[in-house]
Amino acid sequence: MHLAHRTWRTRLGATTTAALGALLLTALPAQQAQAATTLTNPGFESDATGTATPTGWSTYSAAGQNAASFTESGGSSGSRRLTHWAASAYKVETYQYLTGLADGTYTLSARVRSSGGQNSTYIALRNCGGAEQRTDLPPTADGAWIRVVTSVRVTGGACTVSLNSDARAGEWANFDDLTFAPGTTGLSIKGGDLSTLPKNEAFGATYSGTGGQSGNALGLLRGAGMNYVRLKVWVNPADGYNNKARVLAMAKRAKAEGMKVLIDFHYADRWADPGQQPKPAAWASHTYSQLRTDVYNHTYDVLNALKTQGTTADMVQIGNEINGGMLWPEGSTDNWTQLAGLLTSGAQAAKAVSSSTQIALHLAKGGDNGGTRWWFDQAVARQVPFDVIALSYYGYWHGPLSGLQANLDDVSARYGKPVLVAETAYASTLANGDFLENNIATSGQLAPGYPATPAGQAANLRDVMNVVEAVPGGRGLGIVYWEPAWTAVKGSGWDPQDPSSGNAWENQALFGYDTKLLPAASWFAHR
Repeated sequence: MHLAHRTWRTRLGATTTAALGALLLTALPAQQAQAATTLTNPGFESDATGTATPTGWSTYSAAGQNAASFTESGGSSGSRRLTHWAASAYKVETYQYLTGLADGTYTLSARVRSSGGQNSTYIALRNCGGAEQRTDLPPTADGAWIRVVTSVRVTGGACTVSLNSDARAGEWANFDDLTFAPGTTGLSIKGGDLSTLPKNEAFGATYSGTGGQSGNALGLLRGAGMNYVRLKVWVNPADGYNNKARVLAMAKRAKAEGMKVLIDFHYADRWADPGQQPKPAAWASHTYSQLRTDVYNHTYDVLNALKTQGTTADMVQIGNEINGGMLWPEGSTDNWTQLAGLLTSGAQAAKAVSSSTQIALHLAKGGDNGGTRWWFDQAVARQVPFDVIALSYYGYWHGPLSGLQANLDDVSARYGKPVLVAETAYASTLANGDFLENNIATSGQLAPGYPATPAGQAANLRDVMNVVEAVPGGRGLGIVYWEPAWTAVKGSGWDPQDPSSGNAWENQALFGYDTKLLPAASWFAHR
């Protein structure tokens, strides 16, 4: 329906006839009378509680459900907010038409909350001279406000700011503190950790697109929009995977697809994470001074080999999920001076190979702002060089999205560095694909508002990406989905020392048990 027709339907009521609407439109273009270059009443504070159409805004519902949009007390910052709610199923839009805009890119920001059970609820910029841009509201079971953004290229001087809900009975959405200003958003990194792909392929894993067409996992993910590949490096793993030679081969494949490469040094022969940071067997008896040399030489050796073959690393992690340090006990956070020395050795080696390679320091503290600040305060105080703050975030373990947003916003500003969610994932099912129980196996483990379904998995990835995109100042780099191609294949288990070990991750892969690419992968094409 034409935009101006929507405004007159709102003003004259849902019973206004089409003929009268057309006559009035001919006599007076209502939208032009309301239009302005800036948002009017962006915090919904200009009217009393219960106002159906707030000052400066218009309301439209094809089914005459305008009353489903109204102001009420309890704003994000002020005293009121806009709410979409009705006791029966409803569709409603609250919108504002802007004109006189200089052509260019603009960003809409809003504080939002949502019950999460809608068919769809989102903020949007439309009628701006190109394709509509929108961002969905996340479910907010904790009641916290989340900031979301969307941006669009305006041509022709006009744009509509639109708040939409298509909801089942009793579902609600809140909107507040909107801004519309020049600027752009987007994510430069939409990546996946494909470290286990070569082993999976060696043991017979097959992959197919959403329509069932067979293909290689890397190419299918690239076709979906993935632009970055993360690869872990172990020093001397028992199974011969995730070592220097395998990483070189995978980097060559990734670069051939036009993708960038993030190298993730574990400085171990097997998994290094918050609960374990074991020294490689070859370094086990080395002193701290020797370990510094080991870190430098190993880092330089791998990265220089990548450069020599024409696949220079674009980013490198000096350690993996090093909440408590690395190369324990010498590099524990109980001895920060030594940890800083090890980190500095790795960073210096990476920069000696390529000054353009970005240095990331990676913690598993996505929702823990206090812990993240403490750790990076220690690193900064000891002048550890780094370019990127990398965090793992799994909604199962690291809390609600509001905590992730607060942490990303704070540390990106506090240290003046871009932030990256270097690991995230979500389950598409609670069914098991092999004999080993999955890490996420029961409904009680799930993040509120996100069922273990293909749609729930897609919504979770979408909302994590939206939170990163909303980091102020464009400092949100993007996300890396952890092991999207690690499906259940006999022989490709978690333990490099045990060929019979299973996979506890297959229900979080982005390929279903039928080998098909899951809907969540479509979010790699996010702006």
